[in-house]
Amino acid sequence: MSEETAKDVKEKEEDQKGFAFRKKKEMPTGLWTQCPSCKNMVLQREVDDRHNICPQCAHHFPMSSQERVELLMDAGTFEEWDAGIVSTDPLNFPKYKERLVSMQAETGLKDAALTGSGAVNGRRIAFACTDFRFFAGSLGSAVGEKLTRAIERATERRLPLVIVSGSGGGARMQESALSLMQMVKTSAALARFQGAGGLYISVLTNPTMGGVMASYASLGDITIAEPRALIGFTGPRVIQQTIRAELPEGFQTSEFLLEHGMIDMIVPRQDLKLALTKLMEYLGQA
Repeated sequence: MSEETAKDVKEKEEDQKGFAFRKKKEMPTGLWTQCPSCKNMVLQREVDDRHNICPQCAHHFPMSSQERVELLMDAGTFEEWDAGIVSTDPLNFPKYKERLVSMQAETGLKDAALTGSGAVNGRRIAFACTDFRFFAGSLGSAVGEKLTRAIERATERRLPLVIVSGSGGGARMQESALSLMQMVKTSAALARFQGAGGLYISVLTNPTMGGVMASYASLGDITIAEPRALIGFTGPRVIQQTIRAELPEGFQTSEFLLEHGMIDMIVPRQDLKLALTKLMEYLGQA
């Protein structure tokens, strides 16, 4: 750098003394989220205030199992069952133990199912839900055992039963046939429950697929779905590739299944607690 240039730089620095330059502000993280349905950027606070529903298009974002409890149960009434039941690694599946530990750390859950008892507008029920964050809510041995025990307690205590399914993974492949056995076990427990006169309301959320839909999720006395949920045994893309034919518009959505008699009701999330209350009143479970 020449002497003259260095002098010019020094003079500029002196001219700038005493002035404070404002730093560019960065956008806080977590303030906005993009809706996967309408593609709009929406305030996360507004989504949270609407029970994880998009304020623009009413898309239902996923909910955690704890959020489901807060949505449906009267405050302070929920009592968890069988919190200590956890998955092991019965088949020594590669890296399964490590993934279980990782999922438990990420979600704060022991496994994909939360079960217990609580009150819905003063009416005591047996309640279970699966959480998509934990192995896509898949049906492993621990999940099947917790659901079966919840169904059996509902039978013994003559409680209405509500199961909310958010299981895109179906049967858990890391447990192979042991996972498939849970389909039979939960279905048999429900047969005994319904044979004893129990009321089972199944609530399907996005997505409810695979072995879950092929067992306990489809066996409700009343089957409710959230709007625009993907529901079926396998996804529409796989079906289309298999049969090599175009599928009807909206295939495997809640609306399509309601039109074809596969479910009984579509209920927006914010109305679900009231709908459950009315159903239990109408069906003599008050």
